[in-house]
Amino acid sequence: MHPVVFEIGPLVVSSYGLLLAISFGMGLWLALARAKRWKVKTELILDLFLIILVCSIFGSRFFYVTFHLEEFQGHLLDIINPIQSTGELGIAGLSMVGGVLLAVGIALLFLFLKNLNVWKMADLVSPSFMLGLGITRIGCFLNGCCFGKPTQSCLGVVFPYDSAAGYFNPDTPIYPSQLFGSGAGFLIFFFLLWVEKYKKFDGFTFWLMLCFFSLQRFIIDFFRYYEPEMIFLSIGGTNISINQAALLPLLVLSIFIWDYLRRRQIATSKRI
Repeated sequence: MHPVVFEIGPLVVSSYGLLLAISFGMGLWLALARAKRWKVKTELILDLFLIILVCSIFGSRFFYVTFHLEEFQGHLLDIINPIQSTGELGIAGLSMVGGVLLAVGIALLFLFLKNLNVWKMADLVSPSFMLGLGITRIGCFLNGCCFGKPTQSCLGVVFPYDSAAGYFNPDTPIYPSQLFGSGAGFLIFFFLLWVEKYKKFDGFTFWLMLCFFSLQRFIIDFFRYYEPEMIFLSIGGTNISINQAALLPLLVLSIFIWDYLRRRQIATSKRI
């Protein structure tokens, strides 16, 4: 685990921040390459990615703060101030689910208001998101955040004391839930690129992406540690997190709309 890549005076470059930047850069590069083949203007992709970047950060921060208000009692400015009350630079505490929900919603609204083919554009950028997920989760592992539950299986990883994972689980093997998420992200990324050759309608790749993203995160969350305030409910001793509660409707919606678009395309083909 290497949470810090290097330090120059007060400037600290974290592995998570670095890999987050790399994931965004790689996702943008892929989208621009696909846009060239799909004859979509570069300026449109740049505008769309700027919106996604801002909304991802804002949504992730808002979702985290909403369920961790006790952390900011007495220093509310830490919610938005990059110079924290502890003297550290940066904003710690993000929840990816909140960022995904806000970024997807605002990005689709942007495309609609621009009178563009919303689902075609969404298909274009969808693989970039899963590529970014695969890269970013490696940063989570190196940082020791977003960690899993204790386990005695061969998959267990012991984190050092100076990480959140090691602090909460000293000398205890825990599931590397970050790597589960990274692996799932890369697998879905390659799957989307492969299955896209069978695309019959606009929205094919986008709704598949949302479906598999929701499914993998819902499953992986059973192996991930959550503090009590992030537990939505317990069923027979099994905890359901707030993230899972938010993702389940998204999973159902994705399956429904993908199937609706598929059936509509079939009906249109028969009329022709």
